[in-house]
Amino acid sequence: MHLEDFAAGQKFRSGTAQVDVESIKRFAAEFDPQPFHLDEEAGRASLFGGLVASGWHTAALTMKLIVGSELKIAGGSIGAGVEQMQWPRPVRPGETLHLVSEVLEVRPSKSRPDRGIVKIKTTTLNQEDRPVMVMVSNLIVPRRQAGG
Repeated sequence: MHLEDFAAGQKFRSGTAQVDVESIKRFAAEFDPQPFHLDEEAGRASLFGGLVASGWHTAALTMKLIVGSELKIAGGSIGAGVEQMQWPRPVRPGETLHLVSEVLEVRPSKSRPDRGIVKIKTTTLNQEDRPVMVMVSNLIVPRRQAGG
């Protein structure tokens, strides 16, 4: 899709990603080694009341879901920045995640006529359709070439 193919209000959906104990611990061991991400007992003793995935693990899964979703940008999903990122509830072992991305704004670049910015709100949801992550980001999207 090119900049001209986007309009505010469009929605794009993804497939699913499973979250299990092993992937939570593996990601945490490498990138966020806090006890409530690594150990069930430490998780139970924390404010989470059980083992939970790192928010950064949720963000990484979200990126994977975006790449495999209906949102197919010409040249790939290239971020210009994230305006907002929230984790309204933790991700627990056994959950199945999916997402919905909604176009908030489309604007051509003032300095680069070959591209523009699409502002997207991506909501990552669990199997109960409860949000586990909400992100607003700006993506660089190429314009369609004349005659293309």
